Amino acid sequence: MDILYRTGEATATDVHQAMEDPPSYSAVRATLAVLERKGHVRHRRDGIRYVYAPAMSPDRARRSALEHLVETFFQGSAEGLVATLLEARHARLSRGELDRLGELIERARREERGARRDDSRAPRAASRSSER
Repeated sequence: MDILYRTGEATATDVHQAMEDPPSYSAVRATLAVLERKGHVRHRRDGIRYVYAPAMSPDRARRSALEHLVETFFQGSAEGLVATLLEARHARLSRGELDRLGELIERARREERGARRDDSRAPRAASRSSER
């Protein structure tokens, strides 16, 4: 995917040649086919070749992969993921990075408090009718 995001589009041969330590050419083609089946890439025909391109933005792909990671390895717990990252020996965060994470946590707390406040203002009759 990195190669496709970097180049915009590429054939299986292009991808294979751009890899540092590539697997077999057939493995690259098979991987592209799997990625296409899963909706991560799409292709167009150029003569007899397939030209592959990302099917989603890098940001959307990153979010999708992260959601899958959290669900698969952390039972849906974002806290578990963050704790694992922070506890990893190689995770040496700078003061600036720690400050930024603190700001993100504080913003999430404010948004949670705001959401709870909004929920408490919701009309009771509407919530009762939706329960029926």
